[in-house]
Amino acid sequence: MATTIPAFRLNADTEIPAVGFGTYLIQPDETAAAVGAAIASGYRHIDTASVYENEEGVGEGIRTGLKTTRLSREDIFVTTKLWPGNPGWGERPKSEPEVLAEFDASLARLGLDYVDLYLIHSPHGGTQRIGQWRALVQLKQAGKVRSIGVSNFNQKHLEELKATGLPMPEANQIELHPWSQKPALIACMRENSIAPIAYSSLAPLSTWRAGPGQESAKTDKMKADSHVFIDMAAKYGVSEAQLLLRWGVQSGYAVLPKSLNPQRMRQNLDLFRFSIDSEDMDLIKTMDRGDGIAWSMGDPTSIE
Repeated sequence: MATTIPAFRLNADTEIPAVGFGTYLIQPDETAAAVGAAIASGYRHIDTASVYENEEGVGEGIRTGLKTTRLSREDIFVTTKLWPGNPGWGERPKSEPEVLAEFDASLARLGLDYVDLYLIHSPHGGTQRIGQWRALVQLKQAGKVRSIGVSNFNQKHLEELKATGLPMPEANQIELHPWSQKPALIACMRENSIAPIAYSSLAPLSTWRAGPGQESAKTDKMKADSHVFIDMAAKYGVSEAQLLLRWGVQSGYAVLPKSLNPQRMRQNLDLFRFSIDSEDMDLIKTMDRGDGIAWSMGDPTSIE
C-alpha cells in the first residue's frame, strides 16, 4: 500500500509534502529518468532550480511520471528557484523586470503553466534583494506561483524584507540536520510563519557527497558523532538515512532526499512507521555544530 505523505502548510491554499525529491547534482541527461522514477515510487514533491541546469529534465520526468501513474499536474508539488546573480562570481544581480523574465524562462524549461513554490535561491542580490522579492510577490498575485519564499536567507535578510511591509516569505529552504540546527533562525521563522525546508539532511552520513574536498568540511567532532546515528538507527530498525530524514520531518521540516536508486527512493519515503523518542531527540539537540557544511550564511561563493 502506498505511503501517505503528510504535508506542512505554506498558506491558506497551499501545503508542501513533507518529503520531496531533490535534484541538486543530478546530471541533465539523468534527470528525466530519475524524476519519473521518483514519481512512480510515490514522491509528489519535486525540487529543482535554474542554477542546477536540469529544469528541462525535471519537466520531462514530471510528464513521464504523470503518464505512468495516471496522476494530474495538481497532484505534484513543484519547486524551482531564481538564481539572483552573484557579484562574487562576476555576475550582476537581477533587476525586478529580469526576475519576471527569468521566471518565465524557468516555466518554459519545465514545460509547466505554473509552479507551486518559487524561491530566491540566495541573498546574493544585495541592493536588488527587495526588487527581486517584489517581483516574486507580483508572480504570486498574477497566479503564476502558488507560494513564494527564499533560500539560504538568515535573520538579517528576513528582517530586511519585513521592514519593507511586503508580504513575508512563506518558506525558507536552508541547510538543516543534527549538526546544523539553527535554533535562532528557526525561532525567527516560526515567529513570522515561514516554513523551514531542509536540504542536506543526510550530511552526517559518511558517504554524503563523497567527492574531492567535500568530506574535509566535516570537523573531527562531527566525524566522532557518526556512531551515534548508526546506533540510533539500529535501535529503530531503520537506515541512518531514514533516521536523519525522520528527524527533519519530526522537527517540522520538509526534507529533500536524492537518490538515483529506486529502492533507496522508496526507503527514503518510508519515514512514517516509526518516530524518534523524546530521549533521542534531546540527545540530537546537543549535537548542533554550527551553521553547516554545505552552505555558509556568510560565504558568497557557495551556491546551494
